[in-house]
Parts: sequence; C-alpha cells; structure tokens
Amino acid sequence: MEEIQASSDHYRSSSSSASSPATSRVPSSSFFYLRKPGSSKQPISFEDSPEWEDAETDHPRREEDAGDSINVETMSPSLSKINSGSVPSPPLQGTSTPVRRIAGASLVWKDLTVTIKGKMRYSDKVVKSSNGYALPGTLTVIMGPAKSGKSTLLRAIAGRLPDSAKMYGEVLVNGVKTRLQYGSYGYVEKEDTLIGSLTVREMLYYSALLQLPGFFSRKKGVVEDSILTMSLGDYSDKLIGGHCRMKSLPRGERRRVSIARELVMRPHLLFIDEPLYQLDSVSALLMMVTLKKLASTGCTIIFTMYQSSTEVFGLFDRICLLSNGNTLFFGETLACLQHFSNAGFPCPIMQSPSDHFLRAINTDFDRIIAMCKNWQDDHGDFSSVNMDTAVAIRTLESTYKTSSDAVAVESMIVKLTEKEGPLLKSKGKASGITRVAVLTWRSLLVMSREWGYFWIRLLLCILLMLSVGTIFYNLGHSLSSVMVRVSAVFVLVSFLSLISIAGMPAHIKEIQIYTHEESNQHSGALVFLLGHLLSSIPFLFLISISSSLLFYFLVGMRNEFSLFMYFVLNLFMCLLVNEGLMMVVSSIWLEAFKAIVTMVSIQGILDTKMTSLYHYGNTLCHMLLSTRTLFRVSWRMSTLGPPLQLGK
Repeated sequence: MEEIQASSDHYRSSSSSASSPATSRVPSSSFFYLRKPGSSKQPISFEDSPEWEDAETDHPRREEDAGDSINVETMSPSLSKINSGSVPSPPLQGTSTPVRRIAGASLVWKDLTVTIKGKMRYSDKVVKSSNGYALPGTLTVIMGPAKSGKSTLLRAIAGRLPDSAKMYGEVLVNGVKTRLQYGSYGYVEKEDTLIGSLTVREMLYYSALLQLPGFFSRKKGVVEDSILTMSLGDYSDKLIGGHCRMKSLPRGERRRVSIARELVMRPHLLFIDEPLYQLDSVSALLMMVTLKKLASTGCTIIFTMYQSSTEVFGLFDRICLLSNGNTLFFGETLACLQHFSNAGFPCPIMQSPSDHFLRAINTDFDRIIAMCKNWQDDHGDFSSVNMDTAVAIRTLESTYKTSSDAVAVESMIVKLTEKEGPLLKSKGKASGITRVAVLTWRSLLVMSREWGYFWIRLLLCILLMLSVGTIFYNLGHSLSSVMVRVSAVFVLVSFLSLISIAGMPAHIKEIQIYTHEESNQHSGALVFLLGHLLSSIPFLFLISISSSLLFYFLVGMRNEFSLFMYFVLNLFMCLLVNEGLMMVVSSIWLEAFKAIVTMVSIQGILDTKMTSLYHYGNTLCHMLLSTRTLFRVSWRMSTLGPPLQLGK
C-alpha cells in the first residue's frame, strides 16, 4: 500500500512539471489553470476503500498529508486547481445522513488495441496501443473529437465490445486479468432508455427487483440510497414521461435516473458513455458534482466526454485524450495543460481547456479554415493553433511518448499489476421466477397506464363491432344465412388483426427496454417473452369478450353459453397469435414505420389467402351438396322407390 501511495504522489508531482526545458514553458499568464501555492493534495491509493469492504461511516473521513487535514467528503483535489482568475467550481456539500462507502477497484489497461470487422475483413485499428488506469474514488474521463475511439475504448475496458470487434492487450482489475462479474460494475449507455409511464421510484424499484437477490424490504433501502446519491429526491414520485402528451422530466434528471438504475447493485466500477449528452451547462455541472460526490464514496468512475465547460473540467481527476484512436495524453488534468504548452500549444487564458484541446486535435477545423481562408486574412485566426491539425496531432503524440507523464503512467501501471488485490465476485442474481413475476407485474402496470397499448385498441374494437354487427343484423336462419355469418366472422377477425397494429409503437418501446436490460444482464429473452405474454393475456381477453358480446348477439348466433365461450376463446387465440407476430416484427425492425408497413403487408397477404380459401371452401360446399343430392336421386331411382322430394 505504501509503495502505491508513494508512486501516486510521485506521479502527481512529476506530472505537474514540464518534461521539456524551462525555456520552452509558457509564462503563467498564458495558462488557464495554475496550482495555488501551498494547495493541499489528496493521495490516491487503495485506502480510499478500507480493507476492500463496504463500511458505514457516520462522519466524513479525514486524511493527513504534509500536515494538512483534508475533508474528503467536502473537499475535492480537483477543486483546488482553479486559479483566482477563473470561475470557481461549486463546493461539494456534505449531508447529515450516513455515507455508505463502496469498496472501489483499480482498473488498468495495457497496450489495448481494438479493430472492427467490416464486410470482408477487419478494418484499421479504432483504438491503438492505449495505456491507462483508474483508481478508487476518482473521475477518469476519456475525451476526444467525434469518431476518435472514445466509446470503443470504454466498451473494451468494460468488456462489452460487439462480436464484430476484436481486442488485443490486457485489462486488469485489482491487478488480475479477469472478466468483470455481474454486479461488480455498471454501464450506462449514451441514450436514455426509460419507461415513461413509471415514476422515478417505481423505475428504480423494479430495476432492483430484477437485479438483486434477497427480500423486498432490503431492495427498498437500496432504491432510497440510489435516489439520495443521485439527488433525485424532488423527482422521486414524478412520472418520467416523454410520450402520450405526458410532461417529461428534464433531460438532466432523466440522465441521473439512468445512472441511478445501475447504482442499485452498488457496483465497484461505473462506466458512463457521455454523461453530459444533450445537457445544458447547469445540468452538466450538477451532473458532474453528483458524480464527484459518488466517487468520494470509493466508486471508480470512468466516462467519455466530447467537451466540457470550465467548471466541469475542474472536477476531473485524470484525462485520457484520444484522436483517431491514438492516445495523445493520459494523466492529471493540470498536467495535460502543461503537456499542450510544452508541445507549443498553450491554452489562452480566456478559453476553456476542453475547447482548446479539441481545437488542436479535431481535423474538422481544417475544412473550416479552408472555407474561411480569405476571411481569416483580414480578421486573424480562429485560435492559437497556427498549424495543420495533423501536424499538431503528431507533435502532441510524439511529445507525450517522450515525456515524464508517459513514464509515470507506465510506472503506476507496473505498481498496480505487481500486487494482486481481491477478486470482484458476482453479487448474485434474482431467480428466473422472480424476474418473470416482476416483468409481468411491471408490464401490467405500464399497459394499464399507457392508452396506446390496449385501451385505444379496445375502443376501436367496440366501434368496429357495432358497425359490423349492425351490417349483419337480423340475418334469419336460412341456409344462405350460414355463409353470410361465416363472412361476418371473417370480417371480424381480419379487422381485429389490423386494429392490433395500433399497439406496434408500444411493442417497439418495450423491446428497446428489454434490449438495454439484456445487455446489462438484468433480463433474458425467455423471461421477457413470458412476462410480456402473461401481462398481455388479461387485456387481450378483455378485448375478446367485449367484442364478442356485441358481435355474437347482433349477428344472431345460437344463444348458448358454451358456444359463446367457444367463440370467445377462438377469438382470443387469434389475437394472441397476432400479438406474437407483432413481437417478432417489432424485434426485427425496431422502427415504428417499417414495422407497421411490414405488419400491414403480412395482414394483407393473410387476408388474401383467407379470402381465396373462403371462396374455395364455399365452392367445395356447393359441390358436396350437389353430389349428395344427385347420389340420393340415383339411389332412389335404382330402388324404384317413391318419387324423391328434393326439398327435404
């Protein structure tokens, strides 16, 4: 432990100084950030999670470093990075409630390379020989322009690469090369996939029931802890919304709900893809302060980001800067600013560091400069980067490879991999029966609240049955009326199947929720199908019996209860089969327009075939009746019996 802590302190001190001669350094006035003289430092070590076990702490923990007492709960090392000329970051306010600490885990990736398979072969390297690490209680950001390999690197570290990708290199957790176990980590996708008809507390509670084993009372406490951790107390009883004219939660709160859903397992590591995606500056700052508070409990947090504001940048502990899959820098945020200065690209005092980084390494700016070259000649350059972006990328990469920052990273990786820590074990899963029961009850609740699922279909079915029933009303009991009633039944089944397509968008939404839960191992295909099937049975039976009550007696079917129930069950089975067909089509397309067009086409083909079968059957019936009559006539005449009365 002492060796790792000493190495971390050495890395902090070495990364704060330049790797090039002092003559190449930029004066302090050109820097956006500077350490305050005598500012306290918080050593980063495995002691952030004592004895690698969960613990309850009723008071904020304090550590001693060079005689300075640091309050970990209220003081962040990144907050001391802001100089007096910049906007200060908001302090992390402590709470009076006990803070439940999380046993963190160290994560190391060495020489990590990822390739993606195209149509014929594996393409060029998306991530190229990346090295880095993350420690408990810290925020590590992977930053870079679009298509630089940020999300690919995050997925590779988390072990969530698609089948079309191939990874080379090593990923070690607590110094051991192993795959992350279920419940030991959480992964939050870029897009929020939430159920709008549930409240925040209900969403988290059902998620806890799907993930955690044990009793319900324990899971309620975990849900309340997640709500408190992500500062969702004011929104806990509000609907998430977002559709059916329901007012949606603000995007920042929806993003925090997505993160809180992964926190119910109390993971050691948390991976977040673009936590500030589509957030305004206030929501982004609140999100990062919340994540900083979460990291202070011992959780290891790694996330990607395109760019950030000045205040948000001050909350990062380490930054991994990527461009076209190449690692241009890995280390502390202050050291990254010094690295750019040493390479000849100092950050202007009035510019955000992340904007400056992206301006230097984003090749898209070359096209802008080419388009506005004449305008620049009269008004000056867009930024302080006065050379081609490709040249800047090569300069930054070569400077980093020969710098003391790269040496310090390699030294820390060696220290972290020399001594093996405890293995992260699976925390157990809820049983299959429990998951089926939870999904069934949740789907019942969602279907009862969303009018687009079954209620609008029920209303349309009632109106359709009234129309069809009045058209075929009072048919009588002649032989020809039988065929007319068969036609009425055919119209009934055909139109009910078409009306069922109104629930296609709701099916697609349900499958998207399942896809997210299945990727995080919260659910499975069989569990989802059983849960959805069981939850849809009451609504399909309600549609069947309400439609049959109107149609059966208006058309003039036989007034017997057994025959009526037989008709209801036949109609119910037709709707159930159609529901399964809709699930198959929805899972193939996952787009409402394509799925609806496909279902309409299938229904049209089936109706055409059924019409043909009906005509064939009608013709066959007439042929059988004619053959039977002729046979009887021939038999009577051959036996010289009395004249045959054809009417009987």
